[in-house]
Amino acid sequence: MPAVESLLPPLPSPLPRRPEQPAAAPIRNAAWRGQGRPWQALRTWTAWWTRPAGARPAPGTTPSPSPAATAAAQAATPLAATLQATALLASALAVGGCVNGETHSSGLILPLLRHTPGDGLAVVNGPRGRGIHIWLDPDTSVAGICQPRWNPDPARLSRGEDGTLTSGGRAPRQEFYAALQRGPVRLALRRQLAILCRQRAPSSHFRWREPPRSDAAFLPMLQPLWEEEHLLSNPRAVRRTEKQLLGLPLSPDDWDDRLPPRPPDGP
Repeated sequence: MPAVESLLPPLPSPLPRRPEQPAAAPIRNAAWRGQGRPWQALRTWTAWWTRPAGARPAPGTTPSPSPAATAAAQAATPLAATLQATALLASALAVGGCVNGETHSSGLILPLLRHTPGDGLAVVNGPRGRGIHIWLDPDTSVAGICQPRWNPDPARLSRGEDGTLTSGGRAPRQEFYAALQRGPVRLALRRQLAILCRQRAPSSHFRWREPPRSDAAFLPMLQPLWEEEHLLSNPRAVRRTEKQLLGLPLSPDDWDDRLPPRPPDGP
């Protein structure tokens, strides 16, 4: 009866140990380093192990890869190139995202106080916080309806020394029309005006009106002219106040606040 050891397949020969290299000389063995590239090292290691034990080259020599390993390496080369291109693209995006705020616009859009909270919108379109401050005015002249009253003359937006945004002066209309070409700006205007209408006219229905995109599309709203009675105080009330300040006695006519008759028009 044959021995049990003779029925088992022969064990593979052990992996030859890497030859010792002098400490002063760098290791440049192409068979073990794969020419300094990971996929070539993997190809060399795969080719060495897929060969029969008798056909394995001696340590320290450069083996010729098998056809299967060569095909695998050729298939892996486009993948490696794709990974390298992806890494370069990610690096470019990372560098492009870290732009300098001194020379680039942040595109910031946020509500900014004019007279009351929420009645202005700041749009940054230049470096160092430079931009425009759009004035928001709800129009309630129509009964039951609250709609925007557009003003294409925004204020100049700038960043103060303490980092806060402030406005002053007047910006050109071209910047106002250019800002309205952006969808986020129009969306922010619509949301802010809806909030203002709910605050100032809660019983009115909000109706959106598209902002003008050019001077030809802007229709200014005519306001009623001021009359004399709107600009001047009642002369009898002024005389009564003067007498009270001087301590003079008041007559019954001083308490009559009826307006005197209006003089005739003309020269």
